[in-house]
Formats: sequence, C-alpha cells, structure tokens
Amino acid sequence: MTLLPPGQRRVDGFPRFGTHLHHPPPVIPPNPAIEVTGAVRAPLTVALAELDGLPRVERLADFHCVAGWSACGLRWEGVAFATFYRMLIEPHLTSAGTVTHVVFRGWDGYRSIVLLEDALAEDVLVATGLDGHPLSPAHGAPVRLVSPSQYGFISTKHLCGIEVHTRRPRDDHPYTVLTRSHPRARVWKEERHPWFPAAAVRPVYRSLIRPIARLSARGVR
Repeated sequence: MTLLPPGQRRVDGFPRFGTHLHHPPPVIPPNPAIEVTGAVRAPLTVALAELDGLPRVERLADFHCVAGWSACGLRWEGVAFATFYRMLIEPHLTSAGTVTHVVFRGWDGYRSIVLLEDALAEDVLVATGLDGHPLSPAHGAPVRLVSPSQYGFISTKHLCGIEVHTRRPRDDHPYTVLTRSHPRARVWKEERHPWFPAAAVRPVYRSLIRPIARLSARGVR
C-alpha cells in the first residue's frame, strides 16, 4: 500500500477538484500552443505538436490535494519539464539576471508560481496523457503541469503560458487569509500554508472537500 504524506487520506478514483468550482473546462482554440514570456530575448510560441519531438516519459505518481485527499497510482505521460526548459527555453534566456521562478498559466485563468529548483525536479512533467489516454477536459486537456511532490494547486491545468522570472513575481490571486498557498507546497514537509502550522489548517481544508468536489463535478456534466 502506498505510504501517504502527513495529513493525507486516500480517495477512490481521481476527482475533478479546484477553484473552477461549477464552471466547465475552458474552450481550447483549434491550434493550442504554449507561450513563453518573461526573461527571454523575445516571446516564444511552442506548438503542442512540438512536444512530440522531445523525449517522452512516463511517471507513476500520486496526486495530493492541499485539502487532504490523495489519488494514488496515476500514470502520467508527457515531457519532463526539465527537458522542456533546457531545450526550448534556456537557449533564449536573456543575460539580465538568473532565473529563479517560473509561472505556469492555464486557459482557465489560473496560474501557479514555482521556484525554478522545484520546477526542474525529476518528477515534474508537461503532461499530455493520463493512464494511457489523452488528458480529459476535467483533468487539464490538452496539456498540463504535473508536480507530484507538491500539492495539487501547483499543477496548473490547460497549460497555455510559461513565464520565467529573475525574482518571485507578485501573486495576484484573491486569496483569503486561510486559503493562501505556501510558496513551496512540498507534500512531505506538509507545506500547506505560508503562515499557519499544518495541523491548524487541516480541519478547515477538509471541511471544504465535499462541497468543492460536488461543485467541481457539476462543471463537467
């Protein structure tokens, strides 16, 4: 049986869950691409077809939601983000400073801010498939970030943009005090919140699982 990080509980299946609530997945344009901006000499456009030319990998990993549930034994397919970064982004970086953070943006307007060190970890993927099938709209089609060692709010769905920064950018999400996200979000260190200890926020987050899960499921019916 899979050993779970502290404070996590196993769930059956892999539920749709997130800040989108009852909203359906976003409409994806006919020829989706990933726009790379920030500390690059000029903006880059990476068509999703270009991912087929990069080394493909599979990762068997669990998905841990900050609310306290874990979906176990998921088989992701895609391109290691480290490969994507080294081959497609790094050659175009400016010489003005060292990249420290990466922002991942989705077609649904969501964004996550990730320390470059964490983004380049071996298990982080730009994923296009799940359990032998292309990603479904519920789980981030056509392409998404997957960072198994961090809580799920890092793993931006419907990936359409990557920004590289030489310092941590401002986080402009309208969080409440209790729902602010930890900047590292490492599951084995239980980094759920930037200020409060994990034991203090666990009950609050767990109380939200059922209502958020019900609303999220309505968005794909």
